[in-house]
Amino acid sequence: MRSLQLMSFQAYKLRVTHLFQLKQHSILVSVGQDEHGINPLVKVWNLDKRDSGNPLCTRIFPAVPSSKPAEVSCLSVHENLNFMAIGFTDGSVVLTKGDITRDRHSKTLTLHEGNSPVTGLAFRQMAKITHLFVATLEKVFCYTLSHKEYPKVELDTHGCALRCSSLADPSQDSQFIVAGDECVYLYQPDERGPCFAFDGHKLLANWHRGYLFLLIRHVKSPNKTGFGSSESSPSEKQVLTIYDLDNKFIAYSASFDDVIDVLAEWGSFYILTRDGKMFVLQEKDTQTKLEMLFKKNLFVMAINLAKSQHLDSDGLSEIFRQYGDHLYLKGDHDGAIQQYIRTIGKLEPSYVIRKFLDAQRIHNLTAYLQALHRQSLANADHTTLLLNCYTKLKDSSKLEEFIKSSESEVHFDVEIAIKVLRQAGYHSHAVFLAERHQHHEWYLKIQLEDLKNYQEGLRYIGRLPFEQTESNMKRYGKTLMHHVPEGTTLLLKRLCTNYQPNGDSVEKVSLDSSLFVKANSEEFIPIFANNPRELKAFLEHMIEVDPRSSQGVYDTLLELRLQDWAHEQDPEKKTVRQGEALSLLRSDNTVFDKALVLCQMHNFKEGVLYLYEKGKLYQQIMHYHMQTEEYGKVVDACKRYGDQEGCLWEQALGYFARKEEDCKAYISEVLHHIDQKNLMPPLLVVQTLAHNSTATLSVIKDYLINKLQRESQQIEDDECKICQYREETAHLRSEIQELKASAKIFQKTKCNMCNSPLELPSVHFLCSHSFHQHCFESYAESDAECPTCTPENRKVMDLLRAQDQKRDLHDHFNRQLRSSNDGFSVVADYFGRGVFNKLTLVTDPPGSKTAASLEVNLQRDLLIHTKRNS
Repeated sequence: MRSLQLMSFQAYKLRVTHLFQLKQHSILVSVGQDEHGINPLVKVWNLDKRDSGNPLCTRIFPAVPSSKPAEVSCLSVHENLNFMAIGFTDGSVVLTKGDITRDRHSKTLTLHEGNSPVTGLAFRQMAKITHLFVATLEKVFCYTLSHKEYPKVELDTHGCALRCSSLADPSQDSQFIVAGDECVYLYQPDERGPCFAFDGHKLLANWHRGYLFLLIRHVKSPNKTGFGSSESSPSEKQVLTIYDLDNKFIAYSASFDDVIDVLAEWGSFYILTRDGKMFVLQEKDTQTKLEMLFKKNLFVMAINLAKSQHLDSDGLSEIFRQYGDHLYLKGDHDGAIQQYIRTIGKLEPSYVIRKFLDAQRIHNLTAYLQALHRQSLANADHTTLLLNCYTKLKDSSKLEEFIKSSESEVHFDVEIAIKVLRQAGYHSHAVFLAERHQHHEWYLKIQLEDLKNYQEGLRYIGRLPFEQTESNMKRYGKTLMHHVPEGTTLLLKRLCTNYQPNGDSVEKVSLDSSLFVKANSEEFIPIFANNPRELKAFLEHMIEVDPRSSQGVYDTLLELRLQDWAHEQDPEKKTVRQGEALSLLRSDNTVFDKALVLCQMHNFKEGVLYLYEKGKLYQQIMHYHMQTEEYGKVVDACKRYGDQEGCLWEQALGYFARKEEDCKAYISEVLHHIDQKNLMPPLLVVQTLAHNSTATLSVIKDYLINKLQRESQQIEDDECKICQYREETAHLRSEIQELKASAKIFQKTKCNMCNSPLELPSVHFLCSHSFHQHCFESYAESDAECPTCTPENRKVMDLLRAQDQKRDLHDHFNRQLRSSNDGFSVVADYFGRGVFNKLTLVTDPPGSKTAASLEVNLQRDLLIHTKRNS
């Protein structure tokens, strides 16, 4: 039990008629009388301050509307302490403006005058605007106190009795409540609001914590005003009814004996009766209220109650679920689905979906799934189910509305929707969805695989960015080439040169015109497998636009041109085709091996010969002519390429020698060239021709005679040179012997360097050159060498050293010997380099020096010099 303390003090000498306790301040305003007669006094008490143990009275002033005194009928004070209104029985309203707790800071004026007693006053504060509602027995007024003129609005032409008016809280927009005998009216500052028909004579109207309290006596009182000696018989019963206007239900109703007032404090309501009793009404908690309503199946009321009590979303969702279950059991599936829709986000969708999987309830299921998608809470399965519902219902309008919603309103998995529509046969809808949301792969799948709309598919690919166009052409290129060859070829030409999407590009991307992007044309060649004409046009376009195209492009184009050449019957056109193929070969952009194989496959003679010549395969050229038995061209090939590869003449001779036909003329020509260039030994020529039955001695008669004559002449020339070398050698030997055996007389009179007469000291050499000593010292590189003979001696010594270095190069000697046509010349060359210098001459007597040692001594003696000083 709450501990209550009772405190009292004497405010007036005679009686207290009115009290007003402010909610936000410890200020109490009272009206009473200290003297007999009609002279009411207004006192303002500060309950926080004390004066001799009693609350401090901060202000006292008489409540007089005019010169004629009148009784106070009602009192109201504004919570900000700046306004106080007093109503009188003569119809006057006195307004005190300013600090109501002090005399000097306030001003009092008569705001309203009338003939009907004032029965109710209430202040309404909204933002910075203050209104004062005034109720009389006959009318209801509203004054705007925020304006200096205090404008007045007459709201109604009927009023109410005493204590039958009140001000609602903000939940009802702070409206002024007036309880008449037939209705309860609510008023805004400028107009009358809603009314509620509560029949019966009203004794009391009050508003506490969102509830309207009405004390009703069903038998009308003869004294309507309430101003009289007696009010009602104590034995009569009065009915106190508490209304919840928001939720429109009666929260409480009971009969009481002669109620004085209803108060609200400490979370409870207190009812004070005239017999001194006080009843307490305690409000049930929200959950208990809801359970009571659930038992009575009053779900709508429960929902309204929960909202007014600001129940959380989980609690509301549970109410909606129970309400939906209730309607479902009653068979009201439409109503049930509406309640289930309100549980979306809290209740597991499968709970609802299972209830409506029956075909007869597909409309309800569709509505629920639509709401699920609108709130973006649907998963792929929900989207699939909704689209299946649309297709089962054949509701194309709803289906179109669903898929054609604006992009900001799309609340489903677009890819799942496309799959379902495609499976259900709604290809046009699936295409629309794929194009709108830029699911390019699905769009092309449906257009090309389902609708077979190849032209549209090709157009769409041409609008895509480069990377996607490239990938889709690799995927669908063969199909498009089969059905739309020209358009596909044009698109591939664009793709492989400088690709730019078409003007109505699917994706709005900023394209830099300076950015050069192109695909590898060689990768798209397989697309043209069954369209050689388009392939040829494509490849020719590529090499024209980009001469540096890959070799695969040139090889493929060469194959196509060779095919055209091979199948062409018109001689003139065949010549043109041949020129085209040769021009491609001469461009040097084809792979040699592939081009050669292609030319051989198509028996393209000119191309084969060109490639053989380009690859320096001269023997292959001659063998090609041999295979075709073109004897004249075999000889021509030898003439043309014989200098680069000498063995061609030998092979030609062997070829003609194996022929049983009469090839004497060709054999003679070949022998003539072999003879001129000395390519084969005569014995080998005779052996080669011995295998030919048609070749007689007369064929090689001239060759043999010429060969023998030249060899005889060569022998004579060699013998002459031998004699000459012998004479020179004998002369040199005699000079050497003379130098060894006899003295050398130097008779030079001039210096070989400066041509001046010789003077002592001088330098003489055995080579008969003499120099001034100072000239020798100035120009000589070595003291042991003659400056004049030094260059020539060095050349000789360099040759000797080179011969010594190459003397042991056996591998090099063997290679040269095998590759040379004249082995005797190679041996003679190496013999001249001194390869055989270490051999001992058998003609020399025993103990004598070898030729090699003699040559060394001779070389040493030639370089010996003598320095003489005169």
